[in-house]
Amino acid sequence: MNITYSPVAEFNLLKDLQDRIGYENFADGFGLTEYGDLSGLVAGWSDDLAFTGRLIPFAQATCGGSFYALWKIDDRTDLAALPVVVFGDEGGQHVVARHVHELFQLLGFDAEISVDWEKASFYRDEDKPHSCGHDEYVAWLNQHFGLPVAKDPDAVLASAQAELGQRFADWARPFLP
Repeated sequence: MNITYSPVAEFNLLKDLQDRIGYENFADGFGLTEYGDLSGLVAGWSDDLAFTGRLIPFAQATCGGSFYALWKIDDRTDLAALPVVVFGDEGGQHVVARHVHELFQLLGFDAEISVDWEKASFYRDEDKPHSCGHDEYVAWLNQHFGLPVAKDPDAVLASAQAELGQRFADWARPFLP
């Protein structure tokens, strides 16, 4: 297991898979980036330490520049249990998953997330072929976590938003332009 990528065991397992089958090759638009790299957050959102100190960017969410981050909502030590948020390359920031395992299920849908000021969503044309490493990812997800892919990703997003969306919006508001 790749123990040098991050302090999150789940991300280290995913990094091993990504190293084996390639960046963006198992979930459309997704790729692990440098863990904790704040450059995109600072450049496009805020450089306030009270903001950047509670977010841990870890992955590209879209080919256009949207990215995922863990939101340190509290002082829990299991980083994989933190909510996952997305910051859109054209604006908007939203909670997408209540924890890393939910994000992994969303990635199994194999569609690039769409992010705007109002919402985040997934759409996948049924005729579009899956990413070349999709089947291997689905097997990996089941092998390591016993999880299926999200059949209805927007329901997962809606659940995460219902539980944490307003809290995240209220927390982030003072830091954003």
